Amino acid sequence: MNMLNSLQTAFASNRVLKVISGLNNFDRDRVAMVVRAADLGGATFIDIAADPELVRMARQLTNLPICVSAVEPELFVAAVEAGADLIEIGNFDSFYAQGIRFEADEVLALTQATRALLPHITLSVTVPHILTLDKQVELAQALVAAGADIIQTEGGTSSAPSHAGTLGLIEKAAPTLAAAYEISRAVEVPVLCASGLSNVTAPLAISAGAAGIGVGSAINKLNDEIAAIAVVRSLVEALAATPVAVRG
Repeated sequence: MNMLNSLQTAFASNRVLKVISGLNNFDRDRVAMVVRAADLGGATFIDIAADPELVRMARQLTNLPICVSAVEPELFVAAVEAGADLIEIGNFDSFYAQGIRFEADEVLALTQATRALLPHITLSVTVPHILTLDKQVELAQALVAAGADIIQTEGGTSSAPSHAGTLGLIEKAAPTLAAAYEISRAVEVPVLCASGLSNVTAPLAISAGAAGIGVGSAINKLNDEIAAIAVVRSLVEALAATPVAVRG
């Protein structure tokens, strides 16, 4: 693995915050707003769609590491040539509403194909939350064996909170928190907990064993850049105040 030193340090300290603009978000203005908010708010790195033009634009706006996301391995090549620092297969949340599922064998095949194209780039892979927890763990182990450097969890779209306020936020994050807990104890690579998280549940992700969090809709759905910066800062502060889990 050829991970940037800044990312290695952040993952080692269990304080990673990835800000996600969206795998299917190709709106330059919206992506630029998210990138600026991540930069000014103190995020660790950004995650944008695997599009060379977006990568070049983001590089003009920030010195943060740039991750690009896709579910088609061939899209990564041009994005990496444009300056992406790492790549992500997934996440898959945006596809579920369209009735598109990603099963374990398909995600593993995508990982193998991606590694064949780009054997040295840092590779993160999302484990689909539609799998049972035991199957998520099995897939995570297979993905690491196939060359994944980071495992990402998801689950926000599968939860149906029945309460408002803090309790509702915890209910929404429960699936991805459970996955982070189980997977982090089964693999040796960093686990990034994503999907449905907030400043309330970010500390729970770290306590569950994640090395960091990925947050998208809480930021990229906002129409006000100042508000987006404030959300990023609140997440950074929540992570900074979180005791790191110690496992024997």
